[in-house]
Amino acid sequence: MNSSRKFLILSGLALAIFGMAYGLHYAVFVEHQTLDQMGGSLSQAFAFSAGRDLPQANQSLDEYAQRRFVYVRQVDAHSHWIGLAMLLLALGLVFDRVGFSPRIRSLLAATLVFGCVIFPLGVLLETIDSGKMPQAIAVAGSALIIISLAAIAAGFWRPGPSPDSTP
Repeated sequence: MNSSRKFLILSGLALAIFGMAYGLHYAVFVEHQTLDQMGGSLSQAFAFSAGRDLPQANQSLDEYAQRRFVYVRQVDAHSHWIGLAMLLLALGLVFDRVGFSPRIRSLLAATLVFGCVIFPLGVLLETIDSGKMPQAIAVAGSALIIISLAAIAAGFWRPGPSPDSTP
């Protein structure tokens, strides 16, 4: 097994474990309180609307929207980490068939793993900072993933076995 293949498989396992651990932590310690707060904000918004107190209803809806934004980003981050880990594992199983030199395959593997880590991290950072930096991190991570996958697809398309592939 070549080094880039090992790197993808080990990185995929590590990312899957991390994503699952983060998801478990979130589910046990944060999610129920967040859902309760979301329900409370929405309930208050309806109550204020029924009482024709529109400024308070709008404020409660804004609180609901903010809590829902954070909730969705938290769930997205952990599910993206796990899904991207599965992609790394699947590619790791067949990565020796990518028709590039070992050096290029290692570079592609490293770029893909880095993108798979920072894309969900950028999504998660959006819950802390509403500025452009977290969005830029998420976009950069997704761009690295797309570019790496396009290059890997081209490597699968190349004729002949790779220089150091094993049967």
